[in-house]
Amino acid sequence: MFSETGSRDAVTAAISVAITKDRMAEKAEQLRLKSEGIKTAAVDFGGEFIASVTKVIERAVVAAKRENLIADFHAEEGAVAGAAREAVSQIVNKAIGLNIGGKIAIARCGEHISVAIFFGIGLLHLNEMAIGLGHRVIYNSMTEEEDDYES
Repeated sequence: MFSETGSRDAVTAAISVAITKDRMAEKAEQLRLKSEGIKTAAVDFGGEFIASVTKVIERAVVAAKRENLIADFHAEEGAVAGAAREAVSQIVNKAIGLNIGGKIAIARCGEHISVAIFFGIGLLHLNEMAIGLGHRVIYNSMTEEEDDYES
């Protein structure tokens, strides 16, 4: 059973989606989590590490927006981008100069959002495996007056 804090829920959900074996398992896990009130998104990635960092972060933001985990607001996009960057930064020492590939998963539970990235790092079939995690909190502090101003 998930705790009521939300941060643990978002992190464990993101990991569980990131490590799914295939698309069918991914979709089944996403449905299970949705029934618990946790929204998720996932997307694959791959390439040379240095060249892929920006693409990984962009893919996380695009996937989160596509699956309606975040709104089209600077703060929410930034939260996902920051969590994705944190997840990537955790594997830098292992990945510099090598190829990476795997799955990015984003989970949102209330105001908590987490990005888990399951990495295969290496050359050909000689891979090191790693998971990077990032977490952010998105507060909805916009008042009706500010909302009218934005329009």
